[in-house]
Amino acid sequence: MKKIIIVLAIMLANFTIEAQIKTPQSSPKATIMQSVGLTDVEINYSRPSARGRSVFGNLIPFGKVWRTGANENTTISFSDDVMIDGKTLKKGKYSLYTVPKVESWEVIFYKTTDNWGNPEEWKEENVALRTMVKAEVLNKSLETFTIGISALNDNFAYLEMSWENSYAALKFEVPTQQKATANIAKALAGPASGDYFAAAQFLFQSNGDNAKALEYVNKSLDMVKDKPFWYNRLKSLIQAKAGDKKGAIETAKVSLAAAESAKNQDYVKMNKDSIAEWSKN
Repeated sequence: MKKIIIVLAIMLANFTIEAQIKTPQSSPKATIMQSVGLTDVEINYSRPSARGRSVFGNLIPFGKVWRTGANENTTISFSDDVMIDGKTLKKGKYSLYTVPKVESWEVIFYKTTDNWGNPEEWKEENVALRTMVKAEVLNKSLETFTIGISALNDNFAYLEMSWENSYAALKFEVPTQQKATANIAKALAGPASGDYFAAAQFLFQSNGDNAKALEYVNKSLDMVKDKPFWYNRLKSLIQAKAGDKKGAIETAKVSLAAAESAKNQDYVKMNKDSIAEWSKN
């Protein structure tokens, strides 16, 4: 029995040691995070190297769908809708596939991102957008596949892909003007209801100016038609802190009714507990 235990212990130790060994990946992972104007772009991919092999037309056949990298899906995400070749690509995360050819690359944004390489079954309904870009010849051979975002402008940038002697760049446009204009209009219009609520909450929680907190929470309530139960919950707490137990109870009852209507049991309980506490002599 002792021999069996010793053998098992040795096997377990060897397994643990093996599991802790780390070796370099043949196609290391890379992440690119880039702001273009007011739009955030993120790319995750694995970078294969040529290692003496002929790439395009051999390792990567011309005219065939390529995962545009190695291993699991190469993915790209946009925080806003972008325009590509006059077409709208909705904000979100996509797999990036390409079909390299001698004189052009077809670029495909695919909706599912959980494939290992190409999908087992290619579904055209999952193609969010496809377009063609010109393939250019590099003046020197690039050993490792590279994706980048360059030629940054407030309103556009280029998604670049290059390997061996081939280079392709895809222009995408971002809605900087629309977003900036909306931000300016919002700022010039003054604080919104949520801004006043956040200010009131901060003052209350940080033991700041309680009178100012009450003023802000009242402004936040005045600016909305349907009074959120959490707004009135905060107001009741501010009133109670100021010593206005009667006013706090009345406000808590309003918050309670709205919380019951919304079936939010947490706020129902908190309001009931507070009403009971503030009602004590």
